[in-house]
Amino acid sequence: METLNFPHETQVFKSAAVSRLLLLALIVLWRALLSPYDTSAPLNPNCLVDPHQQQHSPNSSIGSRIESSIVWDSVYFVRIAQCGYEYEQSYAFLPLLPAFTHLLSRSVLAPLIGVIGYRAVLGLAGYIVSNVAFLFAAVYFYRLSVMILKDPDAALCASLLFCFNPASIFYTSIYSESLYALFSVGGLYYLMSGALNISVLWLAISGCARSNGVLNAGYFCFQTMHQAYDALFLKKRHFLAMWILVCGALRCICIFAPFISFQVYGYFNMCLGRSPDEMRPWCKAKVPLLYNFIQSHYCFFQCQGSGFLEVLPIQTVAKLSSCVTNVNPGTLLYYPLCEVTARACLLLRFSSFQ
Repeated sequence: METLNFPHETQVFKSAAVSRLLLLALIVLWRALLSPYDTSAPLNPNCLVDPHQQQHSPNSSIGSRIESSIVWDSVYFVRIAQCGYEYEQSYAFLPLLPAFTHLLSRSVLAPLIGVIGYRAVLGLAGYIVSNVAFLFAAVYFYRLSVMILKDPDAALCASLLFCFNPASIFYTSIYSESLYALFSVGGLYYLMSGALNISVLWLAISGCARSNGVLNAGYFCFQTMHQAYDALFLKKRHFLAMWILVCGALRCICIFAPFISFQVYGYFNMCLGRSPDEMRPWCKAKVPLLYNFIQSHYCFFQCQGSGFLEVLPIQTVAKLSSCVTNVNPGTLLYYPLCEVTARACLLLRFSSFQ
């Protein structure tokens, strides 16, 4: 593959840093001006496994402010980093972000525990992990854009839009989006560069951040089918085609492995050693998938089904339409399918490199 130059890489990194600082400043400003809605921030009971492990915050205004900023899903991520997986619904949050948060809080940031409290340190660690991951995700996004677009200036514009997009708040909060973006985009960059083993590793790690990381196996499925067809029908080399299929299958299995391992871990924790009466319904299923059960059972709309590609039932759509003016049902279909559509477009573009 031809050597590519990335002339705007430093500018992208600086722009990503500025965007994070701007968002953090806006968060502080709006929280100072307005009282937030009920965000579950005060929920902080003792750990179930070891209640004495709970380390309450000293009388520190900084620690209190950091803890009050741990809201919504961040509460779960910080709780998992502090106490592990205690409740069934906590398994909806995969372990990569809590693992990095726990590691950072117990190493570099450990001296701050006695100053601002352990939970505040966990929150600070979560913010650092998410924002640093975003900086490198932006760099890999720029590199990947240069490879695909063959135009550094267009890649720069795309990267700036990535840094300053309406959903950018999720990349600054203690959410898994930044880590997922880093390892997904980075994995695609290495895939396009020809570093297949590194790509498999990065894409597999993305599956430890978010469940849709398993979709990244689709890139290797496409590549495998493309190369196997070429070997079988154009080159007439049957053994080579078989070898390509075996290697492709192994790479896909590696990408699926983290998510499957997490499901097995949940099954051992929640199902084994319990009587049939104590078992949850998903434990008794032929294929006990904890994640699917959580998505369906704890879904806000009580959706029928649990797949991330499924749309809302028609009854729910009707209820929403009666409550919201000018609801466009097409938008309810758009969001679940947008990621798959984007991946399909990238696969088509990827085929031109083969």
